[in-house]
Amino acid sequence: MRIVDLKIEDIAFGGKGVARENGKAVFVPYTIEDEIISAEVVREKKQFAEAELVDLKESSPHRVKPECPYFGRCGGCAYQHIEYAHQLAIKWRQVRDALQRIGKLKDVPLRPIIPSPAGYAYRNRITVHAENGVIGFFRRDSHRLIDIERCPISSDEINRSLAELRKQDARDGHYTLRATSGPRVFSQTNDAVANALGDLIVTLVAPNQRLLIDAYCGAGFFAKRLLDKFEQVIGIDWDRFAIEAAKQNASDKETYIAGDVDTELQQVGAAHLNRPPRAESDRTTMIIDPPATGLTANARNAIVDLAPATLIYVSCNPSTLARDLKELQNKFAINSVTPLDMFPQTAEIEAVAHLQRSS
Repeated sequence: MRIVDLKIEDIAFGGKGVARENGKAVFVPYTIEDEIISAEVVREKKQFAEAELVDLKESSPHRVKPECPYFGRCGGCAYQHIEYAHQLAIKWRQVRDALQRIGKLKDVPLRPIIPSPAGYAYRNRITVHAENGVIGFFRRDSHRLIDIERCPISSDEINRSLAELRKQDARDGHYTLRATSGPRVFSQTNDAVANALGDLIVTLVAPNQRLLIDAYCGAGFFAKRLLDKFEQVIGIDWDRFAIEAAKQNASDKETYIAGDVDTELQQVGAAHLNRPPRAESDRTTMIIDPPATGLTANARNAIVDLAPATLIYVSCNPSTLARDLKELQNKFAINSVTPLDMFPQTAEIEAVAHLQRSS
């Protein structure tokens, strides 16, 4: 066992504090920048080390008491020990740093982060796991389960469903608990911030547009909000169940396509944006909301070929957002990047980049 004294210098994306020992980065969870600590080194690599907090010698003024009795053991939350305003500051800084370090993007117009109205009791959906009578979440950095009676970041409806599940003789497996009934398709888990995200997208899109291409559209969360601004809307998603949900009550101007997004983007471009390209694309907007892995090279190439006048990139991973913006910057200029805190108490960050085609 090796105990080291450290000063936390920063918070890395993912939530761990970063210190330095003889020039090597040491990552310590549940710490805050400027804190002086003792930590036990538990994993030593050539380029970095990982450690666990042993003693807090000088604590941050931003440190608070976590509301969850499982915090530190459960793998879900990373920031319950940090006051909410400072969580927002950390996440804003992490988006800025990713854009600068990974994207090599200087002077990006980064807007203030949009907070969640509720720091707790906001989740409208969770997935718990059952094994040998234990029902709960995975422990931090482990595939072992921790038994959970109540999740403080989940809504009252979710916790009632969890209590009901715990009363049953639940079989081993995974159980998704939802606050409301509806199509079993992807949706944001924080209703208030999801609505703020939708409102933000509406403000970024000019009126009197010809075509909206909504890639990774899900059940049409953005497309449905923007119908009055476009003559035609095309949504694309790999999830056929989400597409079926989007088609329900769709208007004549809406077309939803289930298939590979990369392939369908190229086909949509060939069908709609080659008559001639510039004239057709001047009133075209594209929204992309890819998974955490970001855009594939084929998707980026298709977007460059389509060259919509407006491109809105919704991201749940600042690192892949920064990488993709770097690849797209020859064709598009960045108007703004707006972080949103969809997941308070966790290390997750949402961000929206608003781009315009370069002249």
